[in-house]
Amino acid sequence: MDSLEFEMLATAAYKGERVAARRLATRMRLSEQQALLQVLTLAAGALGLAHLLAEREQSRQRDEERRLARQAVSAHKLAARKAALQPAGGWRGWFDGSAHPNPGAIGIGALLCGPDGQQVEISRRAGHGNSSEAEYLALTALLEAARLAGATGLTVYGDSQVVVNDVNLGAARGAKGLEEYRARVAELIAALGGVQLRWVPRHRNGDADRLSQQAIAGG
Repeated sequence: MDSLEFEMLATAAYKGERVAARRLATRMRLSEQQALLQVLTLAAGALGLAHLLAEREQSRQRDEERRLARQAVSAHKLAARKAALQPAGGWRGWFDGSAHPNPGAIGIGALLCGPDGQQVEISRRAGHGNSSEAEYLALTALLEAARLAGATGLTVYGDSQVVVNDVNLGAARGAKGLEEYRARVAELIAALGGVQLRWVPRHRNGDADRLSQQAIAGG
C-alpha cells in the first residue's frame, strides 16, 4: 500500500476505527496501514471497501459544503452588523473620558471621521471630576468638533453605558447630578440633527480610550 492509498483510508476512517487499528497493529504486530485496511474492510462488510470509501467521501463533501454555508452566513451577519455600525455616507465619532483617580484629573479623548476621509482627534485635560463627568465632557467635545466640521448623519459610539443611557433616556428619566452635562449634549445634538448615540464595549473603543489616556499621561 502506497502513502496515497493509506491517506485515503485514514481520511475515511472514523476516530474509533483509527484507535482500533492502532491497537490491532500492536496486538498482531502489523503495520498501521495493514491494520487500518483490516478494520475498514470489516466495517465495509458485504458492500466492499470501495463502496464504503465512496460513501464516506460523499459524506465528507456534504459536511464541508454545510461548513462553508455556515461560514458564509456568519460572514453575511458580521458584514450586516458592521454596516449598521458604520452608516454609509455619514460621519462617525468615538469618545472616552478618564478620571485618575476617580474622582480626579480628567482626560478626554475623541475621534471624528467623515465619509470623505476627514479626521479630527481630540486629546486633552479637562479639569477635575468623576468618570461620568469625564465621559460627558468627552462626548461634548466630540459633538462640538462635529458641529464645527459641518458633520451630518452622525453616529457616535461610547463605552460608558451610564452616559449613553442617560442621553438616550433624556431629561425626564436621566440620572441626577448630570443635568448640566445632559442639557449641553442635548443642545448640540439638536443643532447637528439626526445624531445616533450607541454603546460599544471598551475593546471596540480603543482609539478614543488611547486619546483620553494620552491626555492624562501628557498632563
